[in-house]
Amino acid sequence: SPQGRSKKRSRKHQRFMKRRALLEQKGLLSPHGHLGGQTTESGLEGHTTLTKANGTTAPRCDKVPKPTRIASASLSPSASPDSIARHHSVLLSQGSSKRVRTSSLVLRPGKYVAIDCEMVGTGPQGRLSELARCSVVNYEGDVIYDKYIRPELPIVDYRTRWSGITKRHMKNAIPFAAAQAEILKILKDKIVVGHAIHNDFQALKYFHPKERTRDTSQSPVLKKRAGLPVKANVSLKNLAMHLLHKKIQVGCRGHSSVEDAQTAMELYRLVEVQWEKELAHSLPPRPPSPVTDPAADSSQYLDDQYWPTDLMTSSL
Repeated sequence: SPQGRSKKRSRKHQRFMKRRALLEQKGLLSPHGHLGGQTTESGLEGHTTLTKANGTTAPRCDKVPKPTRIASASLSPSASPDSIARHHSVLLSQGSSKRVRTSSLVLRPGKYVAIDCEMVGTGPQGRLSELARCSVVNYEGDVIYDKYIRPELPIVDYRTRWSGITKRHMKNAIPFAAAQAEILKILKDKIVVGHAIHNDFQALKYFHPKERTRDTSQSPVLKKRAGLPVKANVSLKNLAMHLLHKKIQVGCRGHSSVEDAQTAMELYRLVEVQWEKELAHSLPPRPPSPVTDPAADSSQYLDDQYWPTDLMTSSL
């Protein structure tokens, strides 16, 4: 009967309100209706208006088409490497290679950096390598860090032919501990590009997570593109010549860490799409979290089916 249906709806509404009050009490739901970073109001609004890419809104319609699952146009700056790799993979599967190629600047302007270090010889007979210069560039190749660094031990061999370091560079050099703190602050949560980058990390006395490292000396994609054996040891100079058609590390004044870092980033960007695609395929599948998935409707978690029996009993 209509009266029975009204009572049933009333009980369900009472349960709804009690659970909502319980969520607000536990801090999971704000009084304004926020749940998991979304609002029930905004969720309803999404069903009544459609926002176009240019910011205009389409007229309200009764039938809302199901949203197609495509990668978000803007990943969070703190997005993890596997999220970024999967984003590339999704875009590639949709056939938008041009969109993928330009996605890096749109998605994560500060997510990638490239590093190169120059070392000098300390210790017995100068055989110990210590950091004397470090350069870091951003995704576009702009220098964001470039300083001369005073080693912890006295310098025995400046290795000027390769490092470009001379005695005069050490006059205004900063201590290693200070430089290390500055550099690690830049590298934190970044994906770091470099050539034989383990040598740079060793000089920094630092270990960067493997999944956040892109070593151009170990990239099969770059070696194949250059027509070189995958297992061959290839120098940055040869890769630059084969793939970028430019000469680096020329002359007798030593290497420039800025030039080497910029070259490493250029090489990475040259094969970025394929590199990240292969990385994405090597990652295990990860189902989306129902709470953090933007496509999820947070209001549904107030329904009976999403509540454990014991919690339902304690809340009623």
